[in-house]
Amino acid sequence: QVQLQESDPGLVKPSQTLSLTCTVSGGSITTNLYYWTWIRQPPGKGLEWMGAIASSGITYYSPTLKSRTSISRDTSKNQFTLQLSSVTPEDTAVYYCARSLGNTWDSWGRGTQVTVSS
Repeated sequence: QVQLQESDPGLVKPSQTLSLTCTVSGGSITTNLYYWTWIRQPPGKGLEWMGAIASSGITYYSPTLKSRTSISRDTSKNQFTLQLSSVTPEDTAVYYCARSLGNTWDSWGRGTQVTVSS
């Protein structure tokens, strides 16, 4: 069974770049057909899809976040990473990594709280 675990950056200051890593165990991030995804949930709001990296390494981004978002991977460590630049307090959220197959997110990390504050 695949397991995902987000890193814990904790408090991030405005204008900084948020960096999160998802470590995957029990399955390879290069396995065909899967997408490795970043999702967030601001307080009191719904889930927001941020972007994904396919098993091929191709990346996809939300249009609203594309200018600030970068997703990469380290296949030797079976990890994928989110970088979100120029953060503001509006980027405060619980951030999740997840695996998707088609339209289904079938495995999730526990989530990590990120607070943007000076």
